[in-house]
Amino acid sequence: MKEQNLTHKIIGASMEVHKHLGNGFQEVVYQRALAIEMQMQNINFIREQEMPLSYKGYDVGTRRVDFFVEEKIMVEIKAIINLEDVHLAQAMNYVEAYNLEIGLLINFGAKSLQFKRVHNNNKKSSFSGQKRNSSGGGGGGTSSTQQGRLSFGGGPAQPVSGASTGAGRASYFRARRLAVAAL
Repeated sequence: MKEQNLTHKIIGASMEVHKHLGNGFQEVVYQRALAIEMQMQNINFIREQEMPLSYKGYDVGTRRVDFFVEEKIMVEIKAIINLEDVHLAQAMNYVEAYNLEIGLLINFGAKSLQFKRVHNNNKKSSFSGQKRNSSGGGGGGTSSTQQGRLSFGGGPAQPVSGASTGAGRASYFRARRLAVAAL
């Protein structure tokens, strides 16, 4: 339950940044502003945390996570017109590679703030009562997402959609059998 409260706080801080800056800036501007906002809200984080990646016990490199919040939640931010499948795949891979329960993918580049919660189904959840499943037959996936699109105009939330371009990306997601639930 603590992770759920923490993700709400991170999303709230992101909303505050988007409310003041709007869209159209480079990613680093939103990263700096979000760092300031999270400090103001007493959210503990490490910015641009370098984390090792391994393959079968062998070091294969490192990856810098935009934010590593309270040593539990990976936050990847973008400043693009619309989130696409490749961005979601990246966030899902990081959550699984680092054996984290949850991560956030946040996009400041759209007119309304976009975010997705990315769950690692290989890790036991403390999100009691939240439905997480894999759709389709055969295999199933290891991660699932919850997505959201927030509008400051008071309209209903709409799911984030990403254009599925490229056969590789499309087959990647068919293979993983993602279950995407709108917030």
